[in-house]
Amino acid sequence: MTAHFRTMIVGRGLMGSAAARHLAGLQDGVAVIGPDEPADKANHTGVFASHYDEGRITRTIDRDPVWARLANRSIARYRDIERESGIEVFNEVGALIVGPGRSRGKYVETIMAAADSCGAAAEIVDAGGLVEKFPYFEFAKKTEGVLEASGAGFISPRRMVAAQTILAKKAGATVIKATVTKVRENGNGVRVETADGAVYTADQVLVAAGGFSINPDLLPGHLDLTVFARTVAYFEVGEEEAETLSAMPSLIYKPEFDVDGVYLLPPIRYPDGRFYIKIGGDPDDVPLETEADVRAWFKSRGTNATREHLTRILCDLMPGIRVLESTTGTCVTSYSPSGYPMIGFSPSDRIAVLTAGCGAGAKSSDEIGRLGAVLMAGGQLADEGYGVDFAPSFS
Repeated sequence: MTAHFRTMIVGRGLMGSAAARHLAGLQDGVAVIGPDEPADKANHTGVFASHYDEGRITRTIDRDPVWARLANRSIARYRDIERESGIEVFNEVGALIVGPGRSRGKYVETIMAAADSCGAAAEIVDAGGLVEKFPYFEFAKKTEGVLEASGAGFISPRRMVAAQTILAKKAGATVIKATVTKVRENGNGVRVETADGAVYTADQVLVAAGGFSINPDLLPGHLDLTVFARTVAYFEVGEEEAETLSAMPSLIYKPEFDVDGVYLLPPIRYPDGRFYIKIGGDPDDVPLETEADVRAWFKSRGTNATREHLTRILCDLMPGIRVLESTTGTCVTSYSPSGYPMIGFSPSDRIAVLTAGCGAGAKSSDEIGRLGAVLMAGGQLADEGYGVDFAPSFS
């Protein structure tokens, strides 16, 4: 099979599907290519994606103004995405950030200042208020919180990708369900090969393959992207418990200045029909050096040490919770040297890259995808109001 496109986007995840939607509104001849989620993860031999999940915290508050703007612009479009696609993606249950109280330092004041600077409607909740408003939590002593009650909560990354894909199709993009194995500049264009033997050509290609962007067959140069293995834990609760906790906000919790924080999502119904509380926050960073390492990590169940760590935290944080069963899952986070997304061309002026969520990309993926579309439509990425250089780093 052979077909030619003006622009091909390699990667059908959160960033790639968003880029396809936005770019299809700017030019004709757009295609986005990537496989569906595997039905049997343990025996799957292809690539994976971190969006195979139902919960990612979304909030506008961020101490970094660039990430705050990326989030704000994305969140402002959530309801339009839902309305135009017919798929619900955003649960506006609010987001709560809890840490050492004002008597112990500047953590809460810094979070509140960040909320003020990005125009978020937020309030400080003192220790007594935390007990009154959130009786199901048992926070460490002398902690306080910042509550963003509206414009925050969580999104379903699975449903977001589905919604973006529908809208990309509506805008005229071609969606190809296949795994890309090689991308190479070829004469006056780019050649894209797939695992099933198909070959496509394009005037230009945008590689948006998440952690798999470190695959040397996808980009003409070594991308300075650091990929970390992440273990998350899921605790099943009954339907009655889920109903009791239906108003629970998403939570970011850092009990001490020198302790790694965790994030926690309220009970979410997963595709198996059951409700799970998800908690994440690895105590250690474990880098994955090769694409083979990334594949192997996704097929694993994570580390027992992280599972035990997260279980202890949940038991301390929600001592009254009635857990029916627990399990773990795996994903990866990708970081750039700058700490911002990589959005720019590679050593080839026909092959660009869109990656590096830096642990905050899911909620901001629509805006990151839009920036990728602007790059491919115009050949360069102007400031766009961010004041930073998103150019990728290659060695």
